[in-house]
Amino acid sequence: MAFTLRSSAFRDGDVVPRRHTCDGEDSAPPLAWEGPPAGTHTFALVLDDPDAPSGTFTHWLVCDLPASLESLDGAGPLAGGATEGTNDFGRVGYGGPCPPRGHGAHRYRFHLHALKQPLRLPHGFSRWDFDKALKGHVLGTAVLQGVYERGRR
Repeated sequence: MAFTLRSSAFRDGDVVPRRHTCDGEDSAPPLAWEGPPAGTHTFALVLDDPDAPSGTFTHWLVCDLPASLESLDGAGPLAGGATEGTNDFGRVGYGGPCPPRGHGAHRYRFHLHALKQPLRLPHGFSRWDFDKALKGHVLGTAVLQGVYERGRR
């Protein structure tokens, strides 16, 4: 079975619903996965926008999601020992799609990494610390991509 990531809010390649963006409730979409590689001890998640004008923009960082977990409902605290990092908005937690108005559609990529061991990063960790900690520990990665565009005012 392939390691896959999906959402009940949108299909891979489709538009991220407004409620999960800065124009709506800015709430994380529900995510579910299946088929993680054998030996997975924890999961780590990153949401980023590779189309941002200043380079890849990080919207969400999560590490140490328990291997027993098969989904995130997008609401409430994260499961057992999971830790969130600081996004490029300067906040800890989820920051939804929010491309500049009139800039066209941006891609939003959710990467769920299956890991050999926990990353054990402190609350509020940076993307740099996250990427460094991942090296050598990724067993597999599942990707879900959505798109979002903000019109002109």
